[in-house]
Amino acid sequence: MKTPSRRSPAAFSLVELMTVIAIIVILASIVIGSLAYMRERQAKEKAKVQMSLISKALEDYKHDNGTYPPGDGNGEIEKNSKELFQALYYEGYDYLDKGSPANWVKTVGSNTAFPKATKIYIPELDPENNKQGWTIGKPSESTKITDPWDNEYRYRSATANDGNPNGYAQNPDFDLWSVGKDGKTNSDPKDKTCRDDIKNF
Repeated sequence: MKTPSRRSPAAFSLVELMTVIAIIVILASIVIGSLAYMRERQAKEKAKVQMSLISKALEDYKHDNGTYPPGDGNGEIEKNSKELFQALYYEGYDYLDKGSPANWVKTVGSNTAFPKATKIYIPELDPENNKQGWTIGKPSESTKITDPWDNEYRYRSATANDGNPNGYAQNPDFDLWSVGKDGKTNSDPKDKTCRDDIKNF
């Protein structure tokens, strides 16, 4: 009577294992790269939507007050997101909270009076109840509006604080832009730091 020969169980060779691991690594890197690309694209689209909402609110502000909010200077590259927050949210919040007089004005610079807003133009800017992540903390005069990369939005009014035209403004009304993921910008639009900037000019 013959006894059946015992065979060792089949196993993967080292080459097969290395091939499978290599395929998994390649697929994982493709998925991770695609997710990073999609997140960046989503952030850019979000910034465009936010800028569109801010631009519309600025037009409404001008319609009500006769002028766009001033910046805090005449510079080429200004960080005026706190001025945007004051005009589009905080002044209306303060007015509604304190019942300030209808002829409420603020003085910026020397002897130049600009109207203060008497209503909230973008309710989503409320730092305590916003889902957009534009602002953090409690509403105050120093609150800043930030883009999807947590950088301040840049705002430059065509009217300087002294009431004269701002020579650095590119648009006849206002310039609004995000400095993008790198957090850098330059007055020369051809500079490499401006490649990821999202602008309205």
